[in-house]
Amino acid sequence: MPLEAPAIPRDERVAELNRRYAHNSAINVLEHALYDPNVGRTAMVSSFGAESVVLLHMVSVIDRTTPVLFLDTEMLFPETIDYQRELAARLQLNVEIITPDRSELFLRDPNNRLHTANADACCALRKTEPLERALQPFDAWITGRKRFQGGERTGLEFFEADGTDRIKINPLAHWTPEDVREYMTNNRLPRHPLVARGYPSIGCAPCTTRVAEGEDPRAGRWRGEEKTECGIHFENGKVVRPKGAGQ
Repeated sequence: MPLEAPAIPRDERVAELNRRYAHNSAINVLEHALYDPNVGRTAMVSSFGAESVVLLHMVSVIDRTTPVLFLDTEMLFPETIDYQRELAARLQLNVEIITPDRSELFLRDPNNRLHTANADACCALRKTEPLERALQPFDAWITGRKRFQGGERTGLEFFEADGTDRIKINPLAHWTPEDVREYMTNNRLPRHPLVARGYPSIGCAPCTTRVAEGEDPRAGRWRGEEKTECGIHFENGKVVRPKGAGQ
């Protein structure tokens, strides 16, 4: 049976959820989140990027009917599209592909060059706005954010407030890079093909470059700009711009 929208105020639910599941493992947090009435209707948002397969695999083990929202910005690497299709079939995921609004693309980026003039505006058009529309039916969404990624994420909890009334779930909040690698190895999960070619953090093709040895894993995202986040994650209504590696 699908969960109903919770009646208790969101902030009270977030505090109670963090208290209740404080010492649980990542997969236990995810499993409880999908069925706890204090969370409500939940979707997973996945970029099908460098580390995405961990949570995708967990969801496939717990409940394959969980909606997985995949943002196809129409500027992704072909390898990401192929990887998404491969994982969706292999893990039997319930993927919903989200794309930018066609009329808005025509009005605001008719030549697909907006990213060269205003990367934030491009991300809003192709990522933030489509995701917000897709999340409207849901009370919560699952992310792959982790404390080791630095910046605002260093104090990340399993559950956090998002927007005006939604909850963000971070099952991997306490994981280390070694945890991620071990999970992939132990479960024999396929890596994104671009990781082996020097892309430890993968976004849209025009705004992602290879990362040299010793560089920060997110150095290849919007290289040469102050921008470090696409705008999907917010704190108190502001875009989060952590200094460490990204989702």
